[in-house]
Parts: sequence; structure tokens; C-alpha cells
Amino acid sequence: MTSPTLSRGAATGALLSLAIGSFGIGMTEFVVMGLLPNIASDLLPTQSAASSSDAIAQAGWLISLYALGVVIGAPTIAGSVARFPRHRVMLLLALALTVFNALTVLMPTFELVAASRLLAGLPHGAYFGIGALVAADVLGPGKRAKGVAFVLTGLTLANVVGVPLGTYLGQQVGWRAAFMVVTGIFALATVAIAIFVPPHPGEPGRTLRAELGVFRIGQVWFALGVGAIGFGGFFAVYSYIAPLVTEVAGSPEWVVPIILVLMGLGMTIGNLVGGHLADVNLKRTLVWGLLALAVVLALLALTAHWIVALAFFVFATGFVSSVLSPTIQTRVMDVAQDNQSIAAALNHSALNVGNSLGAALGGVVIAIGWGFLAPAWVGVLLALAGLGIALVSVRLERARSLALA
Repeated sequence: MTSPTLSRGAATGALLSLAIGSFGIGMTEFVVMGLLPNIASDLLPTQSAASSSDAIAQAGWLISLYALGVVIGAPTIAGSVARFPRHRVMLLLALALTVFNALTVLMPTFELVAASRLLAGLPHGAYFGIGALVAADVLGPGKRAKGVAFVLTGLTLANVVGVPLGTYLGQQVGWRAAFMVVTGIFALATVAIAIFVPPHPGEPGRTLRAELGVFRIGQVWFALGVGAIGFGGFFAVYSYIAPLVTEVAGSPEWVVPIILVLMGLGMTIGNLVGGHLADVNLKRTLVWGLLALAVVLALLALTAHWIVALAFFVFATGFVSSVLSPTIQTRVMDVAQDNQSIAAALNHSALNVGNSLGAALGGVVIAIGWGFLAPAWVGVLLALAGLGIALVSVRLERARSLALA
């Protein structure tokens, strides 16, 4: 392991290199949400002319397809490469992210752009999962959640800076310009990882078959279920943030990037707080975080007609969701026993099941005419379902501990 031999400066350089890639991932995943109306009008002009809400709902499948790519890629890639040196794997993943996002810029039709989004999602989970293992090793024992949070900081900062600026750029110049910026960020991450991430061994004896043994652990399923269901509540709202601002609150389009900045600020602060709280008491943070997410989403749905209230509860949604993010990641790693590589990546599969589920269900309730507030209520139900899964998981674990005592 590398942590004992790394100086503080070298460790910081390694973590920052990984964070650049996570910044790019945060931007490529979330910038679509603020640009759905623009993408719909460009790639689906006929549908958009007939019904803008139907076209936006169809464009929402770009979000779901990216998430599907994460779900497919995370376990297969992470499990297959567990035996290889992690620094080389991270380099190849960053390069793949560069190429696949360049395809999003170049593809001319909705169908081909959709295919490129599926491809762009494939390296996502493995990048975060293996990167989290590297970061946890760099920071050492007792700071594992903080290491995970550091890697995720790039993602949350993307929501403060990258997503709002990308959204504004896409609104002014064309949505493809946002993905040109994303491609450049991944190219920079590739170079930085090659230079600054030191040699980091894999697990030479691990095979995909051995890694898949993680699915025999019941608590892993519970932890993944919390991410897939509970975190879907966040994505049900975030996926349709642009029409929520313009159609529900009645604000002009230029307000959307401002609201996205507030979401990003909440996510950034919540990520740092979540890393600390998870190291103090992971289970309590998980349970209370899911309950808080349900409450905040309900308050957002009740007050979203007023732009100031919408702005406040968007910030609160970002904060609570990012308290949960490193908490869920660490929980999966804690219950996975010796299947760390695939478990760390599987968490991102689970979160992107939540992404896909939230976006898809949000699109369904919009398409059937329930309005742009309906996804927030979908989010409340998903957060409460995730809370139920977490409570069952904690109770079963406590009962098992008492039985073994």
C-alpha cells in the first residue's frame, strides 16, 4: 500500500488528480439535467413543437441511459480489473471517459447521442469505486470516509461551478458546447493521473468470479438497495430542475444556472459534513439522512411556486443528499468483507439505478399530466422506501451481533 511512503504533497497531488476526473463525471452526469429543454428542442424538434413537456420527458431518457451504463459498467469493469495495478486502471478509465464524451459532442441524432451517453456511463462506477480505494489508502485508517469524500469533492464542486457554467454555456451557444468542456476536463484528468497518481497495487489473486461473491452477502444487497431506492428521490427532482424553475416557479431561463449553483453549494457542504458524520456514526447518519431527504423534498414540493422557497429547498436537497453520498459508499465497503474493488464500484451502480429510476418515474408522472411538481412527490416516496430498507438492515445486523455475542 502507498500511504506510508507518500509525502503530504504527493498525497494531495494524487487526490486532486482523481478529483479532476470526478469533477468531469459530475459535470457530464448532471449538466444534461439543466439542458433538457435545449436538447429536446435540438434533437427532437417535431416532438418539441407538438408538446414541449413530452419532448422533455423523452429527452430524460438520456439521463436514464447514462445511469444504465453505470449500472452495467461498474460491476463488470471493477470486477474484471481488480487484479491489475489501480493507478493504471484509473488512467485507462479517464481515457475512456474522454473518448466517450467526445462522441456525445459529435453524434448528430438523438438515437446516436443516446448511445454515446450509455457508453459514457460505463467507466463511471469503476472510476469512483477504485478511486475511493486509492483515496482511502492515501489518507489511512480512521479517515476512510474522509478519503471517499475527498474523491467525491470533485463531483460536488462540479455542481457548484461546472454544471451551472455548462448549463449557461449550453443555453447561449448550444448544448454540445457543454460537452466539449467536459471532454477537455477528462483529457486533463488523464494527464494528471498519469503524472501524479503513484503506483498502487491491485489484488493479483482476484478474479471476476471471486469478486462476484459479494452478491452472496445479504447486507450488501441492503446497502445497495438504500442507494438505488432512497437516493432515487434526489434524482427525481434534480433531473427536472430546469422546468421546475421555469414552469412551476415562473422564473426566466437564466435563473436555472443560479439554482444549480445553490444545489451544488449544498452538495459540496453536505459531502464534507457527511464524511465527518459517517466516520463518527455511520448508521445514525444513514437513517437520519434518509428521513431528512424525505422531509426536505416534501417541503420543496409544497413551496416550489415561490422562487425563494424553491432556491432554499434546492440547497437543502443538495446538502442532505450529499451527506448520504459518502455514508452509503462507506457502508457498502464496510459490509463487503474482502470484495472491496467491486463493492466500491457497485455503490455507484446502485446510485445510478436511483438516477435512472428517479429520472424515469419523474418523466412518467410528467408525461401523464401530473405536472412538474409530481417528481418531487415521487422523490418523497423513494426516500421513505430507502429509509425502510436502512432500518431493516440495521435491525438485522444488530440481531445477528446479539446472536453471536
